[in-house]
Amino acid sequence: MSQPELTIRLMRADDDVDAELDLRHRSFGPMDEADREFWSAEVRGCIEGGRQFGVWDDGRLVGAARYYDMRQFWHGRAVPMAGVGGVKVAPEARGRGVGRALMIALLDAMAERGYPLSALYPATAHLYRSLGWEMAGGHYRAEIPGRSLGSLLPPDPRIPAAAEPGQAPAGTPGGGPPPAVRRAGPQDADDVIAVLTAVHAGARDCGPATLDPDSVRRWLAGPHLFSYLAPDGFLGYGWHGGSDHEIMVHVLAAGSAPTARALWGIVASHASVTHTVHAVVGPDDPIGWLTREPDVRLRLHKRWMLRVLDPAAAISGRGFPAAADARVVLRLADDQLPAGAGLHTLTVRDGEGSLLPGITERSAASPGQEPVMLGPRGFAALYAGVPMATLRVAGLAAGGNRATDEALDAVFLSHPHLIDYF
Repeated sequence: MSQPELTIRLMRADDDVDAELDLRHRSFGPMDEADREFWSAEVRGCIEGGRQFGVWDDGRLVGAARYYDMRQFWHGRAVPMAGVGGVKVAPEARGRGVGRALMIALLDAMAERGYPLSALYPATAHLYRSLGWEMAGGHYRAEIPGRSLGSLLPPDPRIPAAAEPGQAPAGTPGGGPPPAVRRAGPQDADDVIAVLTAVHAGARDCGPATLDPDSVRRWLAGPHLFSYLAPDGFLGYGWHGGSDHEIMVHVLAAGSAPTARALWGIVASHASVTHTVHAVVGPDDPIGWLTREPDVRLRLHKRWMLRVLDPAAAISGRGFPAAADARVVLRLADDQLPAGAGLHTLTVRDGEGSLLPGITERSAASPGQEPVMLGPRGFAALYAGVPMATLRVAGLAAGGNRATDEALDAVFLSHPHLIDYF
């Protein structure tokens, strides 16, 4: 069968947004009026930002996708990341190479804009793996009985509070007074991003991301969202699935014990009518250590994939454990983005990393420095903390030796999670 003659380009303000929404309806299910209004604003915002792509076949829109301007945290340091979302192909155009052509155009555009990383949630993994994305982390959800939040465990009175910004002075029992908490709205987008950035950096998080201010403003303006802002924390939640007996916490980030209790306390205020609280959290979220009984049931809701677009920028932009000290020769292969391929020396020391072309003098003199060979999938998985033993058995890594494997595992060790779903 001959390939379709497609027109793939950025959507413009004069393009038919209703056609894109029709694709969404056919691909992901029905939308009510509020959903349609939200996604219409989302598409128009991405069009204005030059991040919304369309595919036309003989004048008909048969495919669409976009990416979000995000900052993803890796060991507490934010790396620019293009979050791919809304990938869809009209049912009658599937199986004809439309999706692959669209993703190649998106991949090239994101790389040209200088993003070191890209992440996405796959409906099916084959297409994305063929272009260099690989499974990297999880999107986790906790289920908590509403009654469990009504009486959270207090801080250990034997442990004084630390003298950190936004916290009580050292030695104050119980973690200090509760923080000032207020309702937040679209006008607070910059403050919300600043608070989330500080929390993720302070926790040395791997995986969580922040969106650009315009996207955050649109989200905060949602009719079904209740949001609260503290000096070192943020809460966004709403009723779950239209039920008055279940709540969905979309994000609850806190940089101190008093703030965590204050924000969870707002959620707990609904306990008299709420049977279950669903919360998007990381696998090590403090809520599991705050409830009096082991009531927090955590599950992996979705898996997400990572793609390294610029290996050198991805390494230099992220954080690493301060105690990690490694120098390993890598041979990277990448058919789609060959600029980042070839022989490189990875160096990590004092929490900083670099990836330089060629073999340094010290690396050449080190014993057992046969290059570790990785394709784009293997390098993305390694970047996200997948152990070298796993990559070898999966056929995603070769070369090197036990010493290089141990060095790489120590450098990249993490269990990344994303809070946002896009």
